[in-house]
Amino acid sequence: MPAFSTIIWVSGGVGLCYVLWKSGIGMLRSMTTPMPPPPPAGEMRRINVKYRCSMCGLELKMTLAPDEDPPPPRHCLEDMDLIAPIA
Repeated sequence: MPAFSTIIWVSGGVGLCYVLWKSGIGMLRSMTTPMPPPPPAGEMRRINVKYRCSMCGLELKMTLAPDEDPPPPRHCLEDMDLIAPIA
């Protein structure tokens, strides 16, 4: 008859193997699912872009736009400069 501690170690190892197996299969499945289609034209998209006015130094963070590469906003009658890449 095996010791109780041996039974605990074996069952813990089997449980750990099961968790690793399921997480690995889940990661592989997440890589094979296709990307969702883009939203229809005119619908707002989430973006993360920062702009700075070259005249007065005002900074602006844009989080929603109708497309993924929006034109820069205007401030002090000039186009603002992009200071962060589109993420």
